[in-house]
Parts: sequence; C-alpha cells; structure tokens
Amino acid sequence: MQKRALVVGLGIAGMSAAIGLRQAGWTPVIVERAPERRTGGYFIFMFPEGVRAAADLGIADHLHTRNPEWRPGGNSWSVDRRGRRKPALGLLDAPSGLAAVLRSDIEAALWQGITGDGTQDAVEVRFATTPVEITEGAAGVRVLLEDAGTGKQYREDFDLVVGADGMRSSVRRMVFGPDKDYLANWKAMICAFQLKEQVPTYEASDSIIVSRPKRAMWVFGLADHAPTALLTYRTKDFREQFSGSRDERLRAVYSGMDDDPVVRHVLDSLDEAPDHVFDSVHQVRMPRWSRGRVVLVGDAAWCMNLYSGMGATSSLRGGAALGAALREHPDDLAAALDAWETGLRPFITKHQRTARLKQQMFVPSSRRAAVLRSVLIGLARRIRGRRTATEAGGQQVSALSGASR
Repeated sequence: MQKRALVVGLGIAGMSAAIGLRQAGWTPVIVERAPERRTGGYFIFMFPEGVRAAADLGIADHLHTRNPEWRPGGNSWSVDRRGRRKPALGLLDAPSGLAAVLRSDIEAALWQGITGDGTQDAVEVRFATTPVEITEGAAGVRVLLEDAGTGKQYREDFDLVVGADGMRSSVRRMVFGPDKDYLANWKAMICAFQLKEQVPTYEASDSIIVSRPKRAMWVFGLADHAPTALLTYRTKDFREQFSGSRDERLRAVYSGMDDDPVVRHVLDSLDEAPDHVFDSVHQVRMPRWSRGRVVLVGDAAWCMNLYSGMGATSSLRGGAALGAALREHPDDLAAALDAWETGLRPFITKHQRTARLKQQMFVPSSRRAAVLRSVLIGLARRIRGRRTATEAGGQQVSALSGASR
C-alpha cells in the first residue's frame, strides 16, 4: 500500500517536499490555509545548491531566471545623503552560478511540477484548509483538518506530516511547542513588494540602494518585469511595529529620508501594491527538525531569514534531500529522517551564522558599520572591475591568436 503524507503549506518548502515525496513513491496531499495560490513575489537569489535542487526536483525547465543578461543596460546605484548617485555593487551583479529570480518564479515552476505534465499524477491540493490537531499513533498520524469555507472538521490518517507552514508554523506549535522556544528575535523589520513602475530618471533595469544607519531601501530593476522594493529597518520592539497603519508606520520610520526622490517614490507606491510582505525578522533554531512521524522543513524548521539570502535555496534543497532520504530508506522512516537531517544540518548551520554579517550589508546597525559597509562594497567593486578587465583582455588575446592562425 502506498504511503500518504500530509504537507502543510503551499510555499516553496511545501511544494518542494511534495515533489520529493512523490519521487520517493509516496502520495502527498497539500493543505494551504489561503483560499488560492499566491502569485506575487519579491526578488531573491537561488544559489548553486538551489539550482541543483531545482534540477533534482525536475522543475529546472519551468524556471524563469532574471540574471543580468536579462536586463541589458541595467546598472546598480547607491544614493548618498545629498541625493547623488554613484555606481554600486548590487545584488543583481551576482557572480556566475547564482540565479536571480522572483519568489513567484520558483513557486510557478514548482506548481507546474506538482500539477503534473501528463506523465505523472497531480498532487492533491486543498485550499482554505488547516490542521487543528495532530495525534500520532503506533501506525501513523491522525490529523483533524478544518475547511475554512464551510467550517467543517474531519479526521484523516497519514503516514507522515510535513510542516512547511513558515516561520510561525502551526505544526511546530502543536507538536514541538510554543514559538518563544524557537524564534530568535533579530530586532528588525522588512517590507517587500512590487512597484508599478521604476523610479523616475532611472532606467527600467537599474537597481538602487539608499542606505542609512538602521534603515535602508532597495529597488531591484528587471528588464522583463516591474521593479520590486525592499524596505528594512532595525527596531527595539518589533511587536509595536504591527500597531496602527502600516503605511503611517513606514513613513515615520523613513522620515528625514523621504526628501530623496527614490524613497518618496517607493513609499508612495506602497499604497497601490497589490501584494506585499510586512513582517519582523527572526531565525528559527531547533535542536531537531522531526519528532516521530512529524517533520518540519523550510522556514518552519530553520528560518535563516531574508538577510541570509538562502531561504529559497534551503527550501528547495530540503525537499529534494527529503525525497532522496526516503528513497534510500524506504522501509525505515526514522532512519530516513535521521539521514536527511544529518546531511542537511551543516549547510543550514553555516548559513544561519553568516546571516548576521549579511544583515550589516542590508541595513547597517550604526554609522561606523555603514562606513565599513561602504568601504567593503567599494573594495568588492574594484576587485570585480579588475576581474572583468582581465577576462576581457584574455578574450581579446584569444581572438587575436585565433585570427593569426
């Protein structure tokens, strides 16, 4: 009899896990609390491990990437306190091996993967459905599910439950304990959304950075898509940030910067943003990601947060690795979950640690940190410029050598 798994969450981690489970011969069922699939998304990177995981999951051909070659003529600019722009090293100026994408690009590719292409059955997805109670027995897991549309509750049995429901996971709370036991507060906030149009006087593909101590604003320009914006700032009390109007809160935070046309344009655009993320920044630290027949993946298990840049990559890799472990241990779930975590945890731990340094690059904590950040970026630009010049020189030599023959 084929084994069944309940996957809670239709994000990158959930769909990746569902495809991995299906590859291992399981029958996954995905439940999602939202009434429909989310299609918006901010700019993110897929690192080489994520690119390989996408191939392992069979979605690489569906994935649209937006690397610099997709944005001809685009530049990265840093805007100083006087409104002067100067060349900068932006996230879209990534080295080879990284894929620049929108979150929605990855989710669209995964959606194609789970809905099937005619060669395999589609994964069952139930929208507006949430788990209310999870009870593990000797032979499986009984889950009480609730349909938000009708209010109907019903019980269903599974061989495995996969919690892929984000940083504030309901599965984690029900099985492992309260959020306070696992969430590390980074005393910072983020707001990410899509702009309707580029900042005036900038090219469509330009990316823009306006960074000050404890608050920063990024615009990511793309040739084939409207720009996306990221606002991030530090705060001593993240709970207070959710009180009152979000727009008024952000205007207060960026007061004194809003005389800059870039900042003003982004803040004005927020009112018309169809979809956005506004949330506090945390990391999830857990001594173990599974308990019996319940396992957590993605942000529910190890949220590295946006500053790490590794959220999508780790979610893809986690799902692909889970499927591989289940294939290697088809008759021993405990051994499969042990092998999966043993293989994945060093990667997660490494990038959780480096996220602190990356946070300083996104939003410096002080004036001294801002100066150091500027120095490091300038050094990186010079190194990159030398490499580009060396590569161009090498290509010219090769061309001349070929012509002489």
